[in-house]
Amino acid sequence: EFVTGFEFYLKSKRNCNHNSTMRYIKSLKKIIGIAIANNWINKDPFRNFKARSKEIEREFLSEAEIQAMIDKGLPILRLDQVRDIFIFCCYTGLAYSDVKKLTSSNLIKGIDGEMWLKFKRTKTDTRSNIPLLPTPLQILEKYKINTNSENCKLLPVLSNQKMNAYLKEIADLCGITKNLTFHLARHTFATTVTLTNGVPIESVSKMLGHKSLKTTQHYAKILDRRVSEDMKSLRLKMEALEKENSNNNALVK
Repeated sequence: EFVTGFEFYLKSKRNCNHNSTMRYIKSLKKIIGIAIANNWINKDPFRNFKARSKEIEREFLSEAEIQAMIDKGLPILRLDQVRDIFIFCCYTGLAYSDVKKLTSSNLIKGIDGEMWLKFKRTKTDTRSNIPLLPTPLQILEKYKINTNSENCKLLPVLSNQKMNAYLKEIADLCGITKNLTFHLARHTFATTVTLTNGVPIESVSKMLGHKSLKTTQHYAKILDRRVSEDMKSLRLKMEALEKENSNNNALVK
C-alpha cells in the first residue's frame, strides 16, 4: 500500500512521468533491501510490486537532416559553434559531459595510423575509443589552437543549458521539427551514422563506452533501409541459387 501510494504521489503531486517514477521507486527498493538484510524491517513492501519501465522511442536525425544542418549558413557565431559541436557529436557519439572535457591529450594516432579519440566516459568511467571520420576531423581543424599544452580544450563548449537552447534556434532555422538536444546526437551516431551503414552493434557499443550490449540496443533502432538492403542481398543470393539449381537440372536432363 505504501509503495503504490508513493507511486501515485510521484505521478500526481511531483508531475513525474512513468519512467522517472520507476527510477525513484527502484532506488527506494535498494534501500529497503538493505533494511531487510540488516533486520531493520521484517516485511518487504515490494513483494507484490513490479517496477516496469515503458519502452521509449528515441528520436534521431536522418542523413538528410544532418546534411541540412551542415549546409545551413549561420551568420551568428554562437549558433555556428553550437552547430559544429553538435555535428561533431553526431559523428562520434559523445555525450555533452564528454565532449566538454576533451583536450588535445585525448587525440591519439590509432593502430591504423588514423586519428582516434581515447578517453574515459564521465558517466560510467569506462574506456571509449573512437576512430575519427572526415567530418569531425574537419571540425577539429576549424577550432585548432596553436599550442603545445596537453590540457588545451579541443572545442569551445558552452554550458549544457545554453547549448540546448541554441540548438532549438538552429532547428528552427534548418526546418527540423524534432526536439534537438545534445543527447539526440548520441542516438544519431548509434543509428544513422553507424548501424545503418553496417557497423556491427558490438563495435558501436564499444565506441559508445557501454558496459552492456543491452544498453546499446536502446539507442540502436535498425532503420527500414538497412532491413531492405539486408533482404535485397538475401534475395539476390536465393535467385542465384535457384538459377544454379535450374542449370544443374537442365544438364542432368
